[in-house]
Amino acid sequence: MIKIKKKIFYKIHSWIGIKLSVLFFIVCFSGTLATLSHEMDWLFNPEMRAIPQKEYASRNLIVNNFKKEYPEANIQYWMRSNEPYLCDIIYKKENNKISYVFANQYTGAIQGESSLTIQRFFRDLHYFLFIPFQVGNFLVLFFGFLLLISLITALCFYSKWWRKLFELQTKKGALVFFRSLHRLVGLWSIPFTLLFSITGIWYFLERANVAGIRKKANPRVGILEVTKKPSIKNLELSLDYDKAILLAKMEIPDLVPGNIYVPQDQDDILGIVGTSTEPLVRQRANRVYLNPSDYSIVYVQKAKDINTVMWINDIADPLHFGYWGGLVTKVIWFVFGLGISSLVLSGIWITLKRKAIRKKQLHKPVMGLWKYINWVVYGVLLSFMYVTLIQKYQALFKPLFIISLGWFIIIGLTYYIFVYRISKLVNRI
Repeated sequence: MIKIKKKIFYKIHSWIGIKLSVLFFIVCFSGTLATLSHEMDWLFNPEMRAIPQKEYASRNLIVNNFKKEYPEANIQYWMRSNEPYLCDIIYKKENNKISYVFANQYTGAIQGESSLTIQRFFRDLHYFLFIPFQVGNFLVLFFGFLLLISLITALCFYSKWWRKLFELQTKKGALVFFRSLHRLVGLWSIPFTLLFSITGIWYFLERANVAGIRKKANPRVGILEVTKKPSIKNLELSLDYDKAILLAKMEIPDLVPGNIYVPQDQDDILGIVGTSTEPLVRQRANRVYLNPSDYSIVYVQKAKDINTVMWINDIADPLHFGYWGGLVTKVIWFVFGLGISSLVLSGIWITLKRKAIRKKQLHKPVMGLWKYINWVVYGVLLSFMYVTLIQKYQALFKPLFIISLGWFIIIGLTYYIFVYRISKLVNRI
């Protein structure tokens, strides 16, 4: 009976890892790269770099420099990164096109502009696979459940797994070595597998609004009731941001101002968010909303006073992507993310090679219909990705070429390792 149960757990574990292998790897690997995507932007785009200084430049100075550089543009959103070595990113809208302007938060200088950032690309890929209408969102979040099931089933069929935390077999052939390595990486990744799966499940519950979680976790302030006044063109460029930040800090004394929700009209809200002495939570845990007409306080939320549902929601992102402790924790999350991604690849390799040895034939497909389902979804992903990059981000030739080259390399390596190399192995058997 115990052996039968172990066999069932093994089949479930293998089914998830093999039948859904292509999508599983893309979700895991894109999330891993998203962890250090800000650092990739710093590395490959010098215009985004900032040298940390003791004092920040006036926000009003930055806006004035923005107006000089882009007199016909609007500001949609103002992001201040948690990373002190990265510039502010101002979302600019001009001629119905959104682009990202890099403003040095220490000098106030406008250093450059881009239609797309590495961080934005990998965040969108991991967030919804570029597949619209929330289909992509739920498809990604569904893997949170599958990751947890994969972990539980593995622990159920590996007998006395806790004794194998330091066991790596290197002298019994490639198959035994990779099986041992697969188990070893999986065991050491247990805490992170649990973390990624649990936060992924939370995202699913929040997006599906199970038990009203979304409304409880994201309180919203309605449109302001304002007396009729002439509409002010480019209202966001005429605001006194320094005054708004000063008023926000009076409401939350330990606030370190970060992102700004920029009002687009007089009945919209000017929002200031940021970090505080409260650990783990993201910027949105602290919020101060003001009326842009008279700078009166509309709503205040302090991280130390939020309820449990809001607290869980506000620690999910820092824990999922590992940015709660700065660069050190992001690197740790990145390493273990690579480990979990490698489990998908090593699991495929082990299964294919085992079948090659047992059956001496690979023309009988391992994944059958699921192979085509995986690649059809992958094709849909690429189609929507190019549509999004060209229409929404209006990406130029260079980023499109680099992204296409990256996908080509991944597909090429996949074919070489899992088709060509194993086919050669079969011929030698």
